[in-house]
Amino acid sequence: QVQLVESGGGLVQTGGSLRLSCAASGRIFRINDMGWYRQAPGKQRELVATITNGGRTNYADSMKGRFIISRDNAKNMVYLQMDSLKPDDTAVYYCNADAVGDYRDTYSVNYWGQGTQVTVSS
Repeated sequence: QVQLVESGGGLVQTGGSLRLSCAASGRIFRINDMGWYRQAPGKQRELVATITNGGRTNYADSMKGRFIISRDNAKNMVYLQMDSLKPDDTAVYYCNADAVGDYRDTYSVNYWGQGTQVTVSS
């Protein structure tokens, strides 16, 4: 089992910045893709950004140029730097990781964190 714990959410004014962190722990041999998703009230969970083990990134169009995803493989951490925040960015942000538990495993398991609230006031 792998646990993902997010931190760094909070209340910020329009135009402000926040940096989210997610720490993965537990039975980990290797983490493949890591990412951030978000869910606003009354809406479906949506992609924010993902990053491969090798550092290749992918962003939802509305986040490009404002958000930056990064990771520290040695620490099993993923980060999301969010700048120029807007009220529409208000949501619960979830960390996601695709992890292999043991070198003998031929499969990976997908995990979710509990989420961290981001609120952007106008």
